[in-house]
Amino acid sequence: MRFHTRKWVKPEDLNPNGTLFGGKLLAWIDEELALYTIIQLENSRIVTKHMSEINFRSSARQGDIIEIGIDVVKFGRSSIELICEARNMMTRETIITIDSTTMVNLGEDGKPKAHGKTEIEYVKDRIG
Repeated sequence: MRFHTRKWVKPEDLNPNGTLFGGKLLAWIDEELALYTIIQLENSRIVTKHMSEINFRSSARQGDIIEIGIDVVKFGRSSIELICEARNMMTRETIITIDSTTMVNLGEDGKPKAHGKTEIEYVKDRIG
């Protein structure tokens, strides 16, 4: 799994227990999944269709640095299925896992549109 993003847990990210608010972490993950998909499918019109069970395995505290990792499970006709993990960068302890998220490629009409992709591409390989 490639870890693409780092987030620093700040006071405004905490819940009343003094740990990272789960909703904040899910917002970070959803944004990262969208950005990853936009880059892979080369289309800024992307939506989250489905997230499987979300498993909170540990928590994070103020000052911790969180890494968000993503891998492609498969490419569909108009979608891409991803797995995701967020972990504490310093301890490598897993904070959350999401076994499956489906992101859908949309056309200008806002309806699912075939993307024609079948494998992961890296931006550096697109630039000639």
